[in-house]
Amino acid sequence: MKNFASVAALLLLLCFPVAFSGHDYGQALSKSLLFFEAQRSGVLPRNQRVTWRSHSGLNDGKSSGVNLVGGYYDAGDNVKFGLPMAFTVTMMAWSVIEYGNQLAANGELGHSIDAIKWGTDYFIKAHPEPNVLYGEVGDGNTDHYCWQRPEEMTTDRKAYRIDPSNPGSDLAGETAAAMAAASIVFRRSNPAYSRLLLTHAYQLFDFADKYRGKYDSSITVASKYYGSVSGYNDELLWAASWLYQASNNQFYLDYLGRNGDSMGGTGWSMTEFGWDVKYAGVQTLVAKFLMQGKAGRHTAVFQKFQQKADFFMCSLLGKGSRNIQKTPGGLIFRQRWNNMQFVTSASFLTTVYSDYLTSSRSYLRCSAGNVAPSQLLSFAKSQVDYILGDNPRATSYMVGYGNNFPQRVHHRGSSIVSYKVDRSFVTCRGGYATWFSRKGSDPNLLTGAIVGGPDAYDNFADRRDNYEQTEPATYNNAPLLGVLARLSSGHSGYSQLLPAVPAPVVVRRPMPIRKPRVTSPVRASGPVAIVQKMTGSWVSKGRTYYRYSTTVTNKSPRALKSLNLSIKNLYGPIWGLSRSVNSFGLPSWMHSLQSGKSLEFVYIHSTTPANVAVSSYTLA
Repeated sequence: MKNFASVAALLLLLCFPVAFSGHDYGQALSKSLLFFEAQRSGVLPRNQRVTWRSHSGLNDGKSSGVNLVGGYYDAGDNVKFGLPMAFTVTMMAWSVIEYGNQLAANGELGHSIDAIKWGTDYFIKAHPEPNVLYGEVGDGNTDHYCWQRPEEMTTDRKAYRIDPSNPGSDLAGETAAAMAAASIVFRRSNPAYSRLLLTHAYQLFDFADKYRGKYDSSITVASKYYGSVSGYNDELLWAASWLYQASNNQFYLDYLGRNGDSMGGTGWSMTEFGWDVKYAGVQTLVAKFLMQGKAGRHTAVFQKFQQKADFFMCSLLGKGSRNIQKTPGGLIFRQRWNNMQFVTSASFLTTVYSDYLTSSRSYLRCSAGNVAPSQLLSFAKSQVDYILGDNPRATSYMVGYGNNFPQRVHHRGSSIVSYKVDRSFVTCRGGYATWFSRKGSDPNLLTGAIVGGPDAYDNFADRRDNYEQTEPATYNNAPLLGVLARLSSGHSGYSQLLPAVPAPVVVRRPMPIRKPRVTSPVRASGPVAIVQKMTGSWVSKGRTYYRYSTTVTNKSPRALKSLNLSIKNLYGPIWGLSRSVNSFGLPSWMHSLQSGKSLEFVYIHSTTPANVAVSSYTLA
């Protein structure tokens, strides 16, 4: 009976949603996006919402004969560091890819896409030749000597680059990942731009893979601030993962299969994920490919990737063989300086992995036993709630959210009176004397910024000179976009994993993008409309397989409480519906189909479309 009760409890966790309440995740999401506008460099657009900022860095790249105007300042300084900027864009793009519908429901999809494009427009400029990439503008040493607004900084704006003689596989690989991930985001809204990004991603990956080396050995001024401790193998695997997802090109899947062992993807058991160490992200993505049935002949290797992904997730839950440290208040703790970056990135991975496991009807396998995927989402929620104020200090570590948040942020732009309010020149060292040393609150609210956060004992000192705890960073916020969007939606309508087997056989270079064509006319049965599309095809072992996407829309003014579909002439796997003996119904996570809303399911077989019809339905 005890074993039966344990199984029953686990099934309940799988079947019933996590309760989301207490915080306004939608508001936090909106605020977090404003922070990226405060970090913009270059000519600010007319729709700029952070109005205390103005144009800056307008001569960046000029001394090197290249236009490097634009991009993001990484944190509280005025340097443009390429590696963390690229990771920021990759994570924003991943958030949109997984939770675009939820971002749209919160009215923030457009702002998210704008934030991504601000970064990718800069990367296009920074990549003027296939084997040249500019990876930094300005340097931390001279910049940190001064405390000035970005609009009038007098510090050195030298541009630093990598090329075949001075390689940087980690920098080029991460930038390739950012471009590839972003190409997915723009595929429908701006297909020409999407193809341009993918072209840059191909070139950058080839550059990174052919001319191998650590970027901080070439751009030495970066080593003190964003040194590549993990090397470049993780970025090469990371870039290959994103290029496969963006292009469906078998070459990149094979790259992961051939190099997973030798490059550490299947060997490293990780307890962190961030701008330097990408292994946990790679392991999560490859586990997704495995769940999608895309591994093919690489199944054995991809299973080892997934085992390492499981290890990372279990370590966060405290159910692994080596668990990550947590503060007494429950926040994961990796290091004193900007610990929050690891909190947000880990929360994102647990969020997507929870959804991957749920949609593939799988469990998380930990050394302490099988764990329901809902526990991963609960963990992410606990970390976000801590950030937003559920902690021993009752402090929100997101500036502008709640009633008690940091007032003296380690950030040049926010701590000095706006250039639009007072254009009196702030000198390099004068800024320290007049503004940095002030005890008062920042004159400009850095809305949405996630600061470095508390120490290992939940202690926090709100002082401008306490850069370890009060400095924000773009890569703190980027992973949080997806998590906040997911939490704001509860358990309704998250992006389901849509497996596709067998893996397509394609050539080295990308296949032309083909628009899906309708292969079955709209079929209506009362208030239910059904339309099918063939969205892909490939040949495997001499047989042609077709992927069909079927959309079921509720045309009634009332909600559909139940729906039974009859599907005949189906000769392959199907995803996105619950199955009974003789029919198919709404997926287990969807309790009803609201008026005007649609659900999508996918199936694969090697013939013409199956016959999909409505057997019965019940209106609310």
